[in-house]
Amino acid sequence: MAAGVLPLRMMLIPGGSFMMGSPEGELERLDSESPQHEVTVSQFFMAKYPVTQAQWRAVVEEMPKVNQDLKPEPSEFKGVGEASRDENRNPVEQVSWHDAVEFCDRLTIHTNRQYRLPTEAEWEYACRAETTTPFHFGETLSTEIANYNGASENNGAYGPGERGEYRQQTTPVDHFKGANAYGLHDMHGNVWEWCQDHWHNSYKDAPTDGRAWLTDDEKAERILRGGSWADYPRDCRSAYRTYFTPANRDDTLGFRVVCSAPRILP
Repeated sequence: MAAGVLPLRMMLIPGGSFMMGSPEGELERLDSESPQHEVTVSQFFMAKYPVTQAQWRAVVEEMPKVNQDLKPEPSEFKGVGEASRDENRNPVEQVSWHDAVEFCDRLTIHTNRQYRLPTEAEWEYACRAETTTPFHFGETLSTEIANYNGASENNGAYGPGERGEYRQQTTPVDHFKGANAYGLHDMHGNVWEWCQDHWHNSYKDAPTDGRAWLTDDEKAERILRGGSWADYPRDCRSAYRTYFTPANRDDTLGFRVVCSAPRILP
């Protein structure tokens, strides 16, 4: 990637098992987060940060099209300060699921390594990082450590937390210093992150091996995780899930990439 672009740093996520979904006693949980069920995930790599605008532009301008054209600068929020567009560390947004897949395909061909969107199970497993609380930070969230709408009188606080600020835009991906135990940043808030999976109203009959849960409908709504700068803390919980059509673009929608870890042979 171009000089000045934040490196696409990938963190090794160890394999293991976890309880996916929210427990019945979790505050403001939804039926779509149940039934809680054990899932076993193989190790993989996940990007430390959501894809930035500078990273997006470097891939779009330097790597040839695979299936569709991409705009080099699709984002609503261009960042602040003196950083050039080649150094813009705000997450890319206004990207559809199809746009994110095209980005991954270009990276795959350029690097000869399989980049892709995470499965929903991989995303929640990586977000939780062996925690069982609503957020990997604990029982609540603060706008001092994450970017979300914390100013609402009725919805700005979660559980024992207090109301905070509402920035009304994205922040640079390395703005907050708190990472989870796997070294991942911005898993709560800033931008929603696309996953591979098709939307299902609950986890009834969901796979338990970490693979993407798909249907035969290629136009099906795709999963989004993590919440955004415009959402309340309850929507930023590790278990919260929502969806959009794969063609949808919005200034709250971004993504991060993953790739499979090399297999170790005996």
